[in-house]
Amino acid sequence: MENEIIVGLDIGTTKIACFVGMRGESGKVKILGFGKTESKGVEHGVVKSVTETADSIRRAVSEAADQADVDIDEVYVGIAGQHIKSRPSHGSVMIPPDHRLIEQEDVDRLITEQYNTLLEPGEEIIHIFPQQYIVDREPLSREIYPVGVVGKTLEANFHMVTANVQNLQYIKYAVQDAGLKIKDVVLEPVASAKAVLDDSDRDAGVAMVDIGGGTTDIAIFHDGIIRHTSVLPLAGNAITNDIREGCNILKRQAESLKVKFGSCLVQAVSENDVISIPGIRSQAPREIYVKTLAGIINARTKMILEQVDYEIKLSGFDKKLIAGVTLTGGGAQLKNIKELCELITTTDTRIGIPNEHLEPDSVSFADLAHPMYATGIGLVLYGLEQAESNHEEEPEEEATPADNARVDIFADMNVEPSEDPTPASQVVPEKPAKKEKTKKKGNFENTISGFFKKVFDEGIDD
Repeated sequence: MENEIIVGLDIGTTKIACFVGMRGESGKVKILGFGKTESKGVEHGVVKSVTETADSIRRAVSEAADQADVDIDEVYVGIAGQHIKSRPSHGSVMIPPDHRLIEQEDVDRLITEQYNTLLEPGEEIIHIFPQQYIVDREPLSREIYPVGVVGKTLEANFHMVTANVQNLQYIKYAVQDAGLKIKDVVLEPVASAKAVLDDSDRDAGVAMVDIGGGTTDIAIFHDGIIRHTSVLPLAGNAITNDIREGCNILKRQAESLKVKFGSCLVQAVSENDVISIPGIRSQAPREIYVKTLAGIINARTKMILEQVDYEIKLSGFDKKLIAGVTLTGGGAQLKNIKELCELITTTDTRIGIPNEHLEPDSVSFADLAHPMYATGIGLVLYGLEQAESNHEEEPEEEATPADNARVDIFADMNVEPSEDPTPASQVVPEKPAKKEKTKKKGNFENTISGFFKKVFDEGIDD
């Protein structure tokens, strides 16, 4: 895999951004092309208008392709939205008598069986993250992988992430209408974490909080493993709307005030500072006290961070986050949000910027070194890791059971975009096929990525 080019597509509530990148000489990601456009047809991270979203995707991808001087036909897509849910899961399998030691196919079989978990109607599993393996009722330490261990039973605790099937379909339709294929679907906080965290953060324990336009995405890591994920339906747009209604001004004026003069702490601004807002047509200019603006921003941001704090406590890792909280996303640019987060969570906080993973000679390096681009750059990093991992695999290897376990996720999506989508209630999961051939030990994210590549290669190319 020499100079493989990866394309990440961030379909956000306020923007749609496309990133074309490759692995640079230093090992960091080199962005070759970048395109951004206003997001239309998306609300709270969910595609509502396929046509409008496809048009926005087309413009962003075209801009990135022209800058990178490449043809783009497949992309890694981030997924978020309030329909994303997570839950714990537990599974166990018996080790066949002819297996002297636990083999990779036993681990794959254990993971595969989790896709048969009974879910609410219209839900589909998009990620399963193993938490801890247990052999003959004895938990294994993090350093020991079960393959090669002697045992009669293999168990594991999992963190399962699900999405609404219909919303997955709408993403597929929008990307397909834009003339593209989906290489893989990635939970957005997982992608953002690739861009703003390193191994030491994940090992020490960190809460990555991505405050976007429509949603706030949370991913909690500890001992190098993702332990908890959550998507909150409140983010930057809610703050802008509060300013708009509270000050009785236009939305674009409210957004400008938030970015240029806003503060999350009322005590950090002057009592007498005033902002003059031009009136509409013949109306007189409107004057707004900066302290009033800060009060509005503080109220909504405090509400968002209190929900973040609740999710951190809900995870059970609130006392184990040595690396504290990392804020990223467009909302992380708010003045004094770091200090407000520390007051609410009583945890050290920093702003996560993806520049540490960017090659300095990337296009528009200074512009891309911004929290709002964490997801897009993270998608490129994710794709590079999957491509490099797949390249290392032996060519004669067959797909693992986990690869085939979820071919149902887009099984009913082979209709033309003009047709009505299949109701979520009619989506019937298929039973996974079993494989007898074993596979060498690998990162579980690679297994999931391999599955998605197979699904989209076979199921979306209609």
